[in-house]
Amino acid sequence: MMWLIMKVFLLQILVFQLFGGDIRCQASIRRHTFVVREASYTRLCSTKDILTVNGQFPGPTIHAMKGETIIVDVYNRGKENVTIHWHGVNMPRYPWTDGPEYITQCPIQPGSKFSQKIILSSEEGTLWWHAHSDWTRATVHGAIIVYPKNGTKYPFHKPNAEFLIILGQWWKSDVNVVRDDVLASGADVNASNSLLINGQPGDLLPCSKSGTFKITVDHGNTYLLRIINAALHEPLFFSIAKHKMTVVGTDGSYTKPLTQDYITIFPGQTFDVLLEANQRPDHYYMAAITYSEAPTGLNIYDNTTTTAIVQYRGYYTPSSPPFLPHLPAYNDTNATLQVMANLRSLVDAEHPCNVPLSTSTNLFYTVSLNSYPCINDSCSGVNGTRSASSINNISFHTPTIDILEAYYYNISGVYGDKFPSVPPQVFDFTGDYLPLLYQLPSTGTEVRVLEYNSTVEIVFQGTNLVGGTTHPIHLHGHSFYVVGWGLGNFDENKDPLRYNLVDPPHQNTIYVPRNGWATIRFKASNPGVWFMHCHIERHQSWGMETAFIVKNGKHPEAQMLPPPSDMPPC
Repeated sequence: MMWLIMKVFLLQILVFQLFGGDIRCQASIRRHTFVVREASYTRLCSTKDILTVNGQFPGPTIHAMKGETIIVDVYNRGKENVTIHWHGVNMPRYPWTDGPEYITQCPIQPGSKFSQKIILSSEEGTLWWHAHSDWTRATVHGAIIVYPKNGTKYPFHKPNAEFLIILGQWWKSDVNVVRDDVLASGADVNASNSLLINGQPGDLLPCSKSGTFKITVDHGNTYLLRIINAALHEPLFFSIAKHKMTVVGTDGSYTKPLTQDYITIFPGQTFDVLLEANQRPDHYYMAAITYSEAPTGLNIYDNTTTTAIVQYRGYYTPSSPPFLPHLPAYNDTNATLQVMANLRSLVDAEHPCNVPLSTSTNLFYTVSLNSYPCINDSCSGVNGTRSASSINNISFHTPTIDILEAYYYNISGVYGDKFPSVPPQVFDFTGDYLPLLYQLPSTGTEVRVLEYNSTVEIVFQGTNLVGGTTHPIHLHGHSFYVVGWGLGNFDENKDPLRYNLVDPPHQNTIYVPRNGWATIRFKASNPGVWFMHCHIERHQSWGMETAFIVKNGKHPEAQMLPPPSDMPPC
C-alpha cells in the first residue's frame, strides 16, 4: 500500500514538472474581449452606424509588457465578415492569428468567434491593431502600447505622462459602400469628409467643437505622445503650435532623438514623440493635414484640417481661437522627406542594430499604379479605364482559401510560388512620358518563397505610371531596416555605396517616395506566410500586395507552430 501511495505521489510530481510551469504561464496570460458590433456615431452634423469594437471609436487600447503573450477573444456581432490584424507584432512562428483576410485566415463570419493569440517579442513602443478585411479598418482600430520589461526602462528621461493620438478619416456615407463604388466604377476614391484626431474632426469642422479632443499639460513637464496614422488613404503632416517634438521611437522600435517642428506620418506608421510643455500657458492647436501630389480640384484627397487642443493648467485668459501650427504646403514632397532623411536607430547595448551586412536574396520590386482598358472607355478611371495597382506588374488576385492553410495542408491551385525577383520590363521607371502599354498589369496570386534565415534585400522602386504617387509598404511578420532611399531611378552601382549599415531605422512600414525608391533589409527568421502590401487602402484593393512564405528551419524551435483549434472555416 505504501508503495502505491509513493507511486501516485511521484506521478503527481512528474505531472507538475511536466505541466505545472505551463499552467502558471497560461494563468498569467491576460485575455481581452473584442466584440465587433455596429454602433451609432454622430460626426459633422449627421449620424450613421459604424462597425466598432466594444462600441468604442477608436477602439480599446491593449497595454502590454515587452515579450508578453495576450489572447484576444474576437466575437463578430456585426453584419459582415471581419478579421483583426496586430500591426507591427511579428508573431514569431505563429502566423495563424496575424489576421489578413485570405492570406493567413478566412474571415470571422457574423455570429462566430476566434481567439487570437498575440505573441510579443522584440517590439517596444507603439503598435496598433485594425480590421484587415474590406475597408472596415476605417473605424475598427486601436492602439497596442508595449512598455519596457520589468527591471528595464525607457532609453530617455521618463515622461510625466503620456497621451495617445490616433489620426483617422471620416466619411458621412458607409465606408464599404464607398469601397464598392470605387471597385465597381473603376474610379479613384472620393475624398473623406474630414480627418480625425482620436475620432474627432476638431474645432474647424461643422458641429464638431464640443467633441474636440483636449490634453491638459503642466508647464515644465514632458509628455510622451504616441501617434498612429490609422487613416485609410492619407499621409499626414502633424504639428503642435509653437512647440517642437522630439521623435524617440517609430513602429515599435527606439530611435536616436530627432527634434522636429512637424512630422510626416504615413498610413500604418507610428511615432513616439516627446513634447516639452515649455511655452507661455495658453491653448495651442495640434493639427494634421493631408500630404498629396494630386491637384485640389480632383476631390481625391481630404483637404480639411483636423485639430485637437493642448491646454496648459493654470489661471489665464486663453487665446481665442488657439494658435494654429505652421504646416507644410499639402503638396510639399521635400517636406515629407525631412524625418525619413534624419531618422536613425538608437543602437545601444540593450537595443542593438542587427542589420544584415550582406544579403543572400536580392529583390527589385516596382510599385505602380496601373489601369485596365474598358469597353468603349466606359469605366470612371483615367481616360475611361479601370484603376489598378501592382508589384512587379502583377496585380494580386485574392484567393477564396487562405494561403497559409493551402501551404500548411498542401492544397494545390490556391497560389503560385513564382513571384518574380525583378519586373518583367526594365524602363525609365520615373520618366515623364511612358508607353501606355506599361500601364496594363497581369493578374495573379503569386508569392515568393524565402529560405529560413536567408538575408533579404528589397529595393522598392516607385514608377510614374498613371501619374505615380507615394506608397507606404507594410510587411507582416518581420520588422526591417531601412538602409537607403532616394528620388528618381535606383542606381545599382552608385546607390548601395550610400546605404546606412550602421544605424538605419527599424520599421515595419516604409514610405516609398513618389518617383523614388527605398531599400530594406531583414533576416527571414520567422517561418510562416507573411503578407506585404501598400497601406493606402485603395492601392491594396487594386492589387498592390503579395506574400512571402518563409520556410521552416531544421530545428523544432525554427519551425512554424501548429494552428489553433478554432481557425475560422473558409
